[in-house]
Amino acid sequence: MPTDSTKNTDVDVTKDSMNKSIRVAVTGAAGNIGYALLWRIASGDCFGSAQPINLQLLEIPPGMQRLEGVIMELNDSAFPLIHGVMGTDDPNIAFRDADVIFLVGSRPRTKDMDRSDLVAANGPIFVGQGKAIESVASRNVKVITVGNPCNTNALIACANAPSISSRQFTAMTRLDQNRAVGQIAEHAGVPASAIRDVFIWGNHANTMYPDPRFGTVDGVPITNLLDTKWLQGQFIETVSTRGKAIIVARGASSAASAASAAIDHMRDWWQGTNGRIVSMAIPSEGWYGVPKGLVFSFPCRCENGSIVVVEDLILDEFAQSKIDENIAALLEERDAVSDLLGN
Repeated sequence: MPTDSTKNTDVDVTKDSMNKSIRVAVTGAAGNIGYALLWRIASGDCFGSAQPINLQLLEIPPGMQRLEGVIMELNDSAFPLIHGVMGTDDPNIAFRDADVIFLVGSRPRTKDMDRSDLVAANGPIFVGQGKAIESVASRNVKVITVGNPCNTNALIACANAPSISSRQFTAMTRLDQNRAVGQIAEHAGVPASAIRDVFIWGNHANTMYPDPRFGTVDGVPITNLLDTKWLQGQFIETVSTRGKAIIVARGASSAASAASAAIDHMRDWWQGTNGRIVSMAIPSEGWYGVPKGLVFSFPCRCENGSIVVVEDLILDEFAQSKIDENIAALLEERDAVSDLLGN
């Protein structure tokens, strides 16, 4: 059942605004990541300080009471950009006419689950959500998949929304990129803002490859400043296991940084990257030898609302080996969910 915080949340509220209100759907909206994400969206961090928003929030039935509390808090925050908030447990209501969808909600991995168990548990969720996107979302919707395993969940959702362009489905590897930037900043003794063009290849998993070879620190190549042994060893190990380290340290997963990365991803897609290279996992069109259709993180730039893969980067032997490792892992995940892909 939907829960409205305004009487007309299904009506485009634009009469008193120079900008048309956009509809932003968030799944798992009462969870830790969703909760952290909503205040950033509502404050204008993602779509800009002049963009009105209607929030369309999805939860599972047991989470609806918590979602009511989240909606109360959003109303109590009196955000000028929020022109309506509604909550529901039905994706066909949450995704109706949505311009942007954050697919956050998924079953978390428990200590007794391996990655294949997680793929099997979450796959059917994204079948249903993909079908709802196909049925009711805007034909120009932008979809970011955050719930893990996000590459394969994005693949499933995309396959079940055949009339929506595959270029409108993405998975989030920006958290890995941000972690990589954070490690380089700490190691080099500079602020993160000094670093650009570090990006991720492959899967949001332990196999992912944070590539620093084209990155710079205040214009100086990272490879000129930092030791190759560290960049190909401890750096990769720290970034790829950071999520587990945070769980051990704080007793909970990295919800705030994941939400922040989702904002970074969608802000860049929506507003552009101004020439910077960023990480986005999208269905491959054969770039860098990655099989077509595989949702794989590539170096990208965004302009005019579109994602453009940077295609002319030279791969050394080490980078190619890491890309091959990620292709193998993602093909294995794809094979495990072949019955959910609708073909």
